[in-house]
Amino acid sequence: MCDSWLPRRAGERSRSAAAGAGCPRRGSETAIDTIHELARLIEHERDALLAGWRAKVRALPAARDLDAPTLNDHIPDLLAELAAALRVGSNETIPEALLDASPPAHGLQRVRDAFDIEEVVAEYNILRGCIHDLAERNGLSMRGRPFHVLNRVLDGAIGSAVEAFATQKALEVRNRREEYLAFVAHDLRTPLSAISLSARVLELLLARDPLDQSQAARMLKALNRNVQHLEVLVGKVIEENSNLETEVGVKLERRDFDLWPMVEGLVHDLHPVAGTCTTRLTNAVSEDFVAYADAGLVRRVLQNLIANAITYTPRGEIVIAARATGDGGVECSVRDNGGGIPPERCRVVFDKHETDPDKEGGLGLGLAIVKTFVEAHGGEVTVESELGVGSTFRFTLPGRKGKD
Repeated sequence: MCDSWLPRRAGERSRSAAAGAGCPRRGSETAIDTIHELARLIEHERDALLAGWRAKVRALPAARDLDAPTLNDHIPDLLAELAAALRVGSNETIPEALLDASPPAHGLQRVRDAFDIEEVVAEYNILRGCIHDLAERNGLSMRGRPFHVLNRVLDGAIGSAVEAFATQKALEVRNRREEYLAFVAHDLRTPLSAISLSARVLELLLARDPLDQSQAARMLKALNRNVQHLEVLVGKVIEENSNLETEVGVKLERRDFDLWPMVEGLVHDLHPVAGTCTTRLTNAVSEDFVAYADAGLVRRVLQNLIANAITYTPRGEIVIAARATGDGGVECSVRDNGGGIPPERCRVVFDKHETDPDKEGGLGLGLAIVKTFVEAHGGEVTVESELGVGSTFRFTLPGRKGKD
């Protein structure tokens, strides 16, 4: 007990006062002793500590089949660094002790070992628990400063390992996509060359002898075959791009824009497609209607919805409309009087890779892209349909105030 409160003569520094002045340091000295003892135990009991850690880490799916050296990886080095950091014990020095040490290298190795990021965090937290158990078995109190120092070191290690892991995973994903798209771009050259050559030969044949139908028919078949090949390759590129946008999120660039000219442009662009099946496209948007959203993404949403409606409306009308909502937002709709969608498909029509079994060649991405882009705005897309009557797709876009 501190006894510095006892009276003493002026100018005299009593033994009690000296002891009292030292009282606040006793807790600090005890904490330092505990930290140094823990560092000694980690070094002395390293093999047993690693064995206990491995036994628990093997419960993680990615760790089950790894041999002991692979599972250990940089953890023995981390324990040495941890002991050194505990001996330093300075709040300013602890983060520096692990800055260029084993955790980043461990994170990179765990990418190669097929760990996921949760498993990387888990194995460090298991190590934390094993060290606490070691301290408890040896009668060390892990409260106060010892607890703070240990957790600060391990949290820093987790952060470094996870950052290295995530960076490497992102780099691998990007490299795979770049390699894949490079292969697709290379493969596009062959059918493009075949189409160009077939078109040229067909042009020369028809110019030389308009009545020679046999060679022209063969050229047309070659053209169709290569066009179909191109459609498959382009579809794969679109799918890959859609996967990327879905995984990493959609970047929005909102602004005010006139909706009528956008719809009018889509009607003009898609008229040849609709014309082949005698479908009429009607722009029912008011000429002064202004929307606040990402114009490029809204255009792709409408294009997909209109193209989808054309597919199911071989003869009829498709109406594109828009109205203001009460919260300052926009509701757009694409209505057709085509064959309609069965109720069971309405529930899954926006799911990725969900295709109509009666329609061939689709990738099941058009309506999934619509959903992704609309929800990125904070809006909602819905469908109402009745067999033999038609379908209406609606999507909402929050206004400027709603977004804020």
